[in-house]
Amino acid sequence: MSSDPSGKLSHHEDFDDEAAFLAAYKAQDYPRPSVTVDLVIFTVLDGDLKVLLIERGGHPFKGWWALPGGFVNVGDGVKDQGEDVEDAAHRELEEETHLPKGSCHLEQLYTFGKAYRDPRTRVIDVAYLALVRPTLAPLVTAGDDAAATRWVSVQTLWDNSDTQRLAFDHREILTMAIERVRGKIDYSPIAFDLVPEAFSVAELRSVYEAVKGTTYNARNFNRRFKRMLADGVIETTVGHRPNPSGGPRAHLYQFKRAA
Repeated sequence: MSSDPSGKLSHHEDFDDEAAFLAAYKAQDYPRPSVTVDLVIFTVLDGDLKVLLIERGGHPFKGWWALPGGFVNVGDGVKDQGEDVEDAAHRELEEETHLPKGSCHLEQLYTFGKAYRDPRTRVIDVAYLALVRPTLAPLVTAGDDAAATRWVSVQTLWDNSDTQRLAFDHREILTMAIERVRGKIDYSPIAFDLVPEAFSVAELRSVYEAVKGTTYNARNFNRRFKRMLADGVIETTVGHRPNPSGGPRAHLYQFKRAA
């Protein structure tokens, strides 16, 4: 076993060149924690912020609900170092939802590395935040390693029901993801990844209300909407949305993406 478990002193060893050093390097002599990616996948359905959960089909936490995710492929650590963490997140998102790559907003959330967060071994987790349009949400199906999958209202996850237990430290991850999306919605265009491609003012306001957990005054929100329109963040598009109350049909808009 190496007398330098940290690996910090290995560069002092007597080798003629780096190739010789790498040929003699024994990765098994140093700690190698496993790395996973977990996905907090949000959508807004019927004015309600929902998160995608899977029922774990195997141990540990068999039968518990959890965030979808999996291990990063690391290869043998020498000639084959496996996949990038970002690629692993995209792969897991596609495997866990069966939605095509690039169809959802995906961004890194945080790294969770507390000891004993996973009972199997030391596991460091890189969590990601994903946003799914309501038009895509019905197309989501469970991955092969899940017993079941479902969209769960975020509001229902804060009770003490045994059916709402979350595996590992996934409640902590989910809490941070909610804080992230609530904070970003006021200064970034992420709301446009939670509405249909073409949306009405009311539909956009419904997303803001679902994410923030508060009701917006329609007149005040309309002023915000007009500023976004004037700033070129959004633009009008063809079509109208029927008015359920029988009033005038609503105009439709779309997010104006940078060229």
